[in-house]
Amino acid sequence: MNREQLKQELDANGVEPEAYYFGSGLPNEKYVLAQETTGKWSVYFSERGARAGNRTFDSENEACIYFLERILRDSTTRKHK
Repeated sequence: MNREQLKQELDANGVEPEAYYFGSGLPNEKYVLAQETTGKWSVYFSERGARAGNRTFDSENEACIYFLERILRDSTTRKHK
């Protein structure tokens, strides 16, 4: 899985685009998928200027799968009807 495929899965599952960010940094209250300068991939929740629950992966595929599982466990990330 890559970021484009991940985005499609997030959309299909009704995840709010405001709930996540693909890129480095510390956006406010978002799940983040970032490629580090080392080439590794990180998945974390950006909260109060810090990385909460940071996990690092060797491949984009592994990181995307974990990201999807993690964000889908959080029901607050879904669009409200």
